[in-house]
Amino acid sequence: MNRRELLAVALGVSGNAWAKRGKIDRHRFGSITDESGATPAEALAFAQKHGLQWMEIRAVPGLRKHYADLTPEELKQAAREFREAGVKVSFFNSGQCKYLLPGTEALRSRQETPEQRSARMAREKMLFERREEDLRKSIRAAQAFGVDKVRIFAFLRTVDPGKDMQRIVDILGGLVKIAEREGIRLALENEVACNVARCDEMAAYVKAIPSKHFGLNWDALNGKHMHEAEFPEGYGLIPKDKLWNVQIKGKSILKQYADWIDWAPIFGALERDGYREQIGLECHIFGPDLIAKSHESMAEMIRIAEKRS
Repeated sequence: MNRRELLAVALGVSGNAWAKRGKIDRHRFGSITDESGATPAEALAFAQKHGLQWMEIRAVPGLRKHYADLTPEELKQAAREFREAGVKVSFFNSGQCKYLLPGTEALRSRQETPEQRSARMAREKMLFERREEDLRKSIRAAQAFGVDKVRIFAFLRTVDPGKDMQRIVDILGGLVKIAEREGIRLALENEVACNVARCDEMAAYVKAIPSKHFGLNWDALNGKHMHEAEFPEGYGLIPKDKLWNVQIKGKSILKQYADWIDWAPIFGALERDGYREQIGLECHIFGPDLIAKSHESMAEMIRIAEKRS
């Protein structure tokens, strides 16, 4: 009898029940609302069609507005619509700190006129100065939906991310303290355009910010785009107790795309490593058929999960 089975016996839980709790299936899946429907109602219908219990939220479908920008009354109404549809929110996708940190040099510079550069720098300065206010807005919105996980980034990638790391750690650490007081967990995403893009960088940041309210949102395709072997090498570097959300791109789940990733063994590894949180689809196959591709991608996620059962 292995350690897990011994613990199950001690807790009075059968082996089958234990396995069911950690099983990767459609009941652990969700999809980002603004890539799942042209309206909030269509996004919730997406969940119902695929038998999902969860959805991730970011922008309000059909509006050029983030859920964090809704009024308290609008948030109450939106949360009510989710409850009435029988859908819960697994992850709050904020855009926190996804801009160039003032005083750093961007890795990917672009041609700008002096006026454009001045306007950009002013905007980045404004976003940086109001970072705590913006986080509190995201926290307020997340709490309205009953979700305690909010996504953040580590600022746009600089010429030397290692040199800027301690400054970024100090800034993010301050935001984590705000989240901690509110009972919110901040999950840092590995984003190809940002200073944390690979799994080794994710591991370094959670080591540098050892808070129970700071963890990770893993996007395997983003790491692959940084020339990282996403599995098992990249995945193996992630501290599993800090992995709080996983996101799948449409091009990584659909075999007709060059970015395809074999998710079946990853699902198996997540189960073996005791992953208990959710997996969200961020389709990102942009164009007029985005929503159709989201449906296709979710159907494939479910097919893979059910084939393994």
